[in-house]
Amino acid sequence: MNAMTPLPVSFVGHDTPARVFRARVAEWGDQPALRHKLRGLWQSYSWTEYYARARAFGLALNALGVARGECIAVLAENRPEWLFADLGAQCMGIVGNGVYPTAAPEQLRYILTDSDCRVLVVENQEQLEKALSVRADCPQLLRILVIEREGLRKLDDPAVEFFDDFVKRGEGLAATQAGLFEQAIDASRPQDLAFLVYTSGTTGAPKGAMISNRNVVFQMSKAPEYLDAKPGDKSLSFLPLCHIAERMASVFNAIALGLIVHFPENAGTVSNDIREVAPHVVFAPPRFWEKMHSQIELFLRDAIAPARWVYAHALARGAASVEAQLEGRKPPSQGPVTRLLTRLAFRNIRIFLGLQNCRSALTGAAPVPPDLIRWFLSIGIELREAFGMTETAGFAASTPKGAIRLGWAGTPAGGTEIRIGDAGEILIRGDNVFAGYWRNPEKTAETVTADGWLHTGDCGEISEAGYLAIRDRIKDIIITAGGKNITPTQIESQLKFSPYITDAVVIGEGKRFITALVMIDLEHVARFAQDQAIPYTDFASLTRAPAVVELIRGEIEAVNPRLARVEQIKNFRIIDQLLTAEDEELTPTMKLKRKVIAQKYATLINGMYPS
Repeated sequence: MNAMTPLPVSFVGHDTPARVFRARVAEWGDQPALRHKLRGLWQSYSWTEYYARARAFGLALNALGVARGECIAVLAENRPEWLFADLGAQCMGIVGNGVYPTAAPEQLRYILTDSDCRVLVVENQEQLEKALSVRADCPQLLRILVIEREGLRKLDDPAVEFFDDFVKRGEGLAATQAGLFEQAIDASRPQDLAFLVYTSGTTGAPKGAMISNRNVVFQMSKAPEYLDAKPGDKSLSFLPLCHIAERMASVFNAIALGLIVHFPENAGTVSNDIREVAPHVVFAPPRFWEKMHSQIELFLRDAIAPARWVYAHALARGAASVEAQLEGRKPPSQGPVTRLLTRLAFRNIRIFLGLQNCRSALTGAAPVPPDLIRWFLSIGIELREAFGMTETAGFAASTPKGAIRLGWAGTPAGGTEIRIGDAGEILIRGDNVFAGYWRNPEKTAETVTADGWLHTGDCGEISEAGYLAIRDRIKDIIITAGGKNITPTQIESQLKFSPYITDAVVIGEGKRFITALVMIDLEHVARFAQDQAIPYTDFASLTRAPAVVELIRGEIEAVNPRLARVEQIKNFRIIDQLLTAEDEELTPTMKLKRKVIAQKYATLINGMYPS
């Protein structure tokens, strides 16, 4: 690993991601680049193998007749084949695209037809059936490639073939056409389109955000600003790859920094796999970090009394040190017994969570409860916030290492301008601002001004020290009947710190007071019901149990004193459905859709506001 050194941050001479990729492969060769867990065993790919498979896929696309500037798509969970297809296409000047594995057939149909997708890569039989159900409406679709063969032994369709056969054909072409692949990389320009990211479509049809080569290389060059990582360090890819954050983290930041990207066996094995991998870099939304905290709280409830005492003692004694760290003061000295207890308690917790090697722990995409930051600082993990969006190709601001300020998302990336516009809207300008919306010039003009300022739709403020705070989406700000402006996500983030609350939606537009709809955490609340001998038959009956209602009431009443009087929650209801990403109430990234919730649960909401 010591032989691996990163390219200069300026990326001089490498102005497209394909050129950076090629340079990395030439430099790092047989060093590991990707690992995938299959049937309990890790399968490894070197940088050379990574490039060879991407080249084979790209050459096979070319032989099929897919031209520069046309689109392909991947409908699969995170795995190496996702990257082989995505980068292989981009190296040929073909536009990559990802589709959430949870997408409904009609969503898939829209994305395939809107992008004129030429080739679709699907993971398995289930996703193939989804694709076949909409194929007749996608006349531009040349081929469907299937990664897994299980259940498809009798597959007989001239427009469907297996991914590995397609790549094998490309490997044969590479024997005589490798130069064609290199020429395609050389022909790409910084302003060319690299890939599309379709928005979740919570307000109308999804929009294809166009991410250019220039956007990607700018982000790759900024990775060292907010990631403390070196070549050979490990990461775990578990957020959807079609989301901009994971696409940058697992594809392009990994190329920029030399990370070894690990792919879990499936979504259900992430907790075990992160312990096994012990990554050096972890980026995840607050929900993930909240789950980690809740996991420890749940575990300690069953621990022996001495273990609980050591944990509680270390946490209490460490509180003063954490506050000093947050305020930039020298922490108070600790006696040898306290230092020993702290080391014993928190080292084991970090190992249990798989964070013992973690040097870069980042979160974003939603407000972070301040107490969550405090807790991770207590156990020795500096959980830093970052801010970005699809339209900034990811990262736009982040908390500097060693300089956390609660409630602030950090300082702008180098070369990025951020200012506050009308109505407190955050405006961003820089080479990370996307190239516009695919085939939607009107929406592009609404979003990016003629002089390059991106309207983020977020409201916020900038401190004298240059820190950015994101208060809420402008469209989500609640104006009560009394004319008070309420930023609901700030309240919701504090509610979600409770181990018993997975999510919450604050209600109050045009109302006399604030209420909330709450989604409980099944694992923790079920454990509570078991401990308290509370009978229930299913999830709905669990949410209606009087003791559970009182439990949630207590969690809300614990938050209320931290809020301004007008922000305090006067009433609540528990949603009696266990929601998943397949439900219309949630986006693929597991965010509650406010408008859908307000419509679907109107009767429940009205019941909290008696006339």
